[in-house]
Parts: sequence; structure tokens; C-alpha cells
Amino acid sequence: MTRRFLVRTYGCQMNEHDSERIAGLLVADGMEATDDLEAADVIVLNTCCIRENADNKLYGHLGRLKELKARRPDLQIAVGGCLAQKDREIVMERAGHVDVVFGTHNLGRAAELLEHARMDGPIVEILDEHDADPAVLPARRESPHSAWVTIQIGCDNSCTFCIVPIVRGPEISRRLGDVVREVGELAADGVSEITLLGQNVNSYGRDLGAGQYRPQFADLLREVSAIDGIRRIRYTSPHPKDLRPETMAAMAECDAVCEHLHLPLQSGSDRTLARMHRGYTAERYLERLRAARAAIDDLAVTTDLIVGFPGETDADFERTLEVVDEASYDAAYTFVFSPRPGTPAAEMTDDFVAPEVVKERMARLMEVVEGHALVHHEARVGRVEEVLVEGLSKTDPTRLSGRTRQSKLVHFPADEVATPAGSYVQVRITRAAPHWLAGELVEAPRAPRPTRVLIPVAAG
Repeated sequence: MTRRFLVRTYGCQMNEHDSERIAGLLVADGMEATDDLEAADVIVLNTCCIRENADNKLYGHLGRLKELKARRPDLQIAVGGCLAQKDREIVMERAGHVDVVFGTHNLGRAAELLEHARMDGPIVEILDEHDADPAVLPARRESPHSAWVTIQIGCDNSCTFCIVPIVRGPEISRRLGDVVREVGELAADGVSEITLLGQNVNSYGRDLGAGQYRPQFADLLREVSAIDGIRRIRYTSPHPKDLRPETMAAMAECDAVCEHLHLPLQSGSDRTLARMHRGYTAERYLERLRAARAAIDDLAVTTDLIVGFPGETDADFERTLEVVDEASYDAAYTFVFSPRPGTPAAEMTDDFVAPEVVKERMARLMEVVEGHALVHHEARVGRVEEVLVEGLSKTDPTRLSGRTRQSKLVHFPADEVATPAGSYVQVRITRAAPHWLAGELVEAPRAPRPTRVLIPVAAG
């Protein structure tokens, strides 16, 4: 019988894309995917270690899988990703029923390691460097119309709160031609929206080239935008210190590049930013934000914010509120500081902020963020927006959901058969909330291009 697998992902879009590759490898090995935990012969947990609750979720899930493994001894459980890279021994100590542990640098051997474990028992294999460019691995995409494209792995920054350089390694950019070729193949396969992925995408290319020519991120945006069939280009995440005028110009000039900039602030306090090793001041950040808005029409801006970084005083937090108020974000991902073992910030224990103080600050921050988000969204009521349909709403099966070019979530009533996922539709916005828009369909949908299906033909 064909073995079935299930992959569960924790963490960021990079992890989601890695999971697509793991799934692609398992399919290439003759397995088939399933969403049924009870039916799976192989369960792969692709982990994150950016925040403490990611650890808790993993070990909680592994605890529940222990009973399943007891009932079905042939079930194989694998743990991969960032947490596996960092805590290889701890995973096996806390969950002895795990069959395979592999890290971020050798996900290409996932299928091989599972087969090895079937024959010889549990195995842990963690490499300190990549054994192959993960971008060359097969991927099993969940969406036929949208795709992630990795342009860079690793990170050369030294933010004191971040574990990524430890688990992902130093920054390595893919060759521009290889990225363009991959996007061209995706477009030929029916993909119309891509998201370029990297730990610091706008430093792309600084490790490439020789002599006077070295491709920059702006060059990549222009090359990819010229590919026939690609209607939307997104990217994440840039670093404020590396946001160049050339990138803003490319965003403004390239029709396919979406009017959305995710620019992580983290803190508005210069003192805290220095302790974080972020490499910019609040005013320098705001200058670049103003330049981006001046260059790109109808730009939506989102950000990341950390509350309760070690040593954050009332004055530091007040400064953050002031900067967030001035920045006037469309949305923000807000996080309570989570100490990650191995990072400098985790050693600042004497300066940890009391949980009750953090909770109160978070509530105040959310009030400012959501106030600006609502203002931005209410300004769009009455406008007609182009929406890429993603599918049925997660909360209301009578409505469809999709996103505008500014990545704003829109809900609208429509016929799922007549308006399939991947369609581009025109929606008039009728209602606004801090986190979504609602509207009504005003134009018949443009159906997505059919996805190519390769059918093997027998020789002779």
C-alpha cells in the first residue's frame, strides 16, 4: 500500500515553503499526502524557535502523538526545522518516540532519513552547513495560483533578540538567473502571484558577483516583474537599514510589484534599538518610510513590534507609541519579548520587564495600531479594489475571501463555482474594520489560467 504523510508547520513563511519542499520530497519518494492524522503513516513537524510558545506547541503536540505511536508502532514521527537545528538532543530527550530529527540545513534528506529510520531505528542528523541549495528541491504547493520563491537563506545581521542566524546560518543569495528561471516556470504552471522570501530580502545580492557588477534586490524585482503571467509580486522581509532608493524606485515603476511594504520597526526608542543592534534610529526609520510613501502611490505599510524588550522603560515605551502614531501603519504584528536561549537578549535577565507591565503596554499599543488601521480601511470604503480570490472565508462559508494589492483581506458574497480561487475580481468596498474589509462583487471574475498537468507518455 502507498504510504501517506502529513506535514504540520510552525512559524514563518520560510518554514511554510520548507514544508512544501518536504512534501515534494515525500511525494517524489512514492508517498501521498493526507490531512487525516489517524490515516498518516508519516507525520512531519516542521518547527520554529523564534518564540517560546512555538516550543510549547511542539512538545504539546508530540505528547499527544505519543499515544498514537503506542497504538500504531509503525507510525513514523519526524521533527525538522529551526527548533530541531537548535535543540537536537533536547527533542530526543523529551520525546523518545520521535524517529527522525533533522535541521534546516539538510531537509533535502528527509525522505532518505525516514527510510533509514525504518531499517535501523531512530536517527538524528543535523548539519552545520547546507548540503544543497534548498531551492532545487521539488515542492508540493497548496495553492495553484500563488507561490513562494526563496531568493536568499540565512542572515548576517546580529539582532540581539533573534535566533535566526544561529539556526539558518550566514546569508547566501541565489543567483539572479536561477530565481528568474524558477519564477518563469511557475508562471508557465499557472501561478500569477509570487512572494519573494529571505531573512533580509533587500540585502539580496551583496554576496554575489565580482568586479563592478553585483545584482541588487531592485534588479531582481525588475527582472521578475517582466515575466509574462506574473501579475503580483510581494516580498518579505526587508530590513529598514537596507531599504535603498533603488528598491523604492523599482516598486514604483514595476506594475507587478504590489503597493505593500512590510518594514519591521521593533521599537521606537533609540536606546532600545541600540540594545537590539538594529542599526538605525527611529528618525532614520521614519525618513525611509516617508521616502517610500512619497515614491509609491497608495502604499500600505505594515510592521513588527516587540513589547517588553529587556530594559524597556516607561519612557522607551512612550517613544514607541509616538513613533507608531507618526508611522500610521495599516497593520502591525505585535509580540511580547520572548527570550531565546543562545541569543544575547536572553542573558539580560536582570532587565526583564514584569509580565503585568508588558500586558498593560501591549493593550495601549494595540489601541494605537488598530486606531490607525481602522482609519486607513475606512478611507477605502466606496472604492473598487482588485481582489485575488483565496477561497471561502474561514469564519463565514457563505462568503469568499481574497486580498487586494495592498494585502488587505476582503470578504464578499459570491458563488464559489463562478468565482474560483485564483480569480481576479473587482469588489466595491462597503464596510471596514481594523483587520478586514467587506464588499460586493461589481465585475464578472477573470478565471485563473489553467494549471499545466504533465502527463507521462509511455515510450514506443
